Amino acid sequence: MEDIKISIEEKKGWSVLLLQGRLDRVNAEYVGSKAEETMAAAAKMAADLSGLEYISSAGIRVLLRLAKKSKADGKEFVICGADGFVKEILEDSNMDMLVTMINSVEQLP
Repeated sequence: MEDIKISIEEKKGWSVLLLQGRLDRVNAEYVGSKAEETMAAAAKMAADLSGLEYISSAGIRVLLRLAKKSKADGKEFVICGADGFVKEILEDSNMDMLVTMINSVEQLP
């Protein structure tokens, strides 16, 4: 998909979804379906946003859906690596009140 790269790694028992580029209305549905596939197979999932340059309201909705789904399924979900503009947008939308946000993948428990 143009403007976004998705890769999945395993770290410390977590499935880490690494997003790079822009998460917006153009690719939010694609990212959401890939993330939900990953979450279905994982007990614990982290969204690593350290490579994200931009996130729109559509991207925030993707993260909210993942947070709600993980809670409903009794799974752990964290956001890590959000920085700069992306972190500011997530905090302005109170995402940090709904989802655990940590500075980096290395801080995963």
